[in-house]
Amino acid sequence: MTNTFATRMLDIATGSTETVYDLTEECVQFLRDVAGGRDGLLNVFTPHATAGLAVIETGSGSDDDLLAALHDLLPADDRWRHRHGTPGHGRDHVLPALVPPHATLPVIGGTLELGTWQSVVLVDTNVDNPDRRVRLSFLG
Repeated sequence: MTNTFATRMLDIATGSTETVYDLTEECVQFLRDVAGGRDGLLNVFTPHATAGLAVIETGSGSDDDLLAALHDLLPADDRWRHRHGTPGHGRDHVLPALVPPHATLPVIGGTLELGTWQSVVLVDTNVDNPDRRVRLSFLG
């Protein structure tokens, strides 16, 4: 019987600055290890109340554009009712409503099917928590 489900937990150090962390290579390596050339779905999930996942272009300024847009939408100021931690931390708890903590992506023949310029990224605006976890799960 062929395994149809595999999972792996990644530990990601995002540091003390707002970060868009590219997970694409970790996703590709995981699929090399477990997919065995099968079609299926890759689910990426981060179990944090202050981080999210996105599929965007990276390396051409889009990372910084995303963080700038989030600053415009969710300013780090004293408007937030959730007030522990760094000033403006309440916005970090709103982030997952806009950048969800999960993404499900197609896998064809064991290969992650992203568009030419697409990457899978962890979006972390919470400077109070430099250590993140991401779960990769393959169903195929």
